[in-house]
Amino acid sequence: MNRFYAWWLVRIGKAIDIWSKSKYPADVLSNLHDSIFIFDEVECHSMEGFLQSLKQQDEAKQRQICKMKGLDAKRQSSSNWQKDQIVWWKGKPINRHSDEFFNLVTSAYTALFQQSRLFREALLSTKGKKLLHSRGKKDSHDTILTEQEFCVILIKLRENARTEDNIEQ
Repeated sequence: MNRFYAWWLVRIGKAIDIWSKSKYPADVLSNLHDSIFIFDEVECHSMEGFLQSLKQQDEAKQRQICKMKGLDAKRQSSSNWQKDQIVWWKGKPINRHSDEFFNLVTSAYTALFQQSRLFREALLSTKGKKLLHSRGKKDSHDTILTEQEFCVILIKLRENARTEDNIEQ
């Protein structure tokens, strides 16, 4: 989707284009937003920290990047993983294009959703709107998470939360 069309959908109130410099709730949903959460016994200070850490084979370096806030973590980006399309979590190699990778990332977002009231409320406030990430990349060989993967994960979290709310009522 091109940026103009995304802008238009946002302008008419039909969509949220997630970007760190947008207004609430889009800014809070950005991977660069400072959000402390624990995933798989690792402390993360932003989703960007977690995602960038996957590009590092060294576990100590991974933990260090996980504790970084958004922009600091983004500056740690590496393209080394792109050659063989292998990322790492806790010393284990994972194919970037596997279900295992997608499930790992989805689990991290689930942890963030469960542990961050601000993130959860921001996501739930988007009910009825299309989620976009017009600044994201489309090719999974070039990015740790495509715009489509990112939005699919958030939409599933939002839908599952509403389903769980309906069951509890």
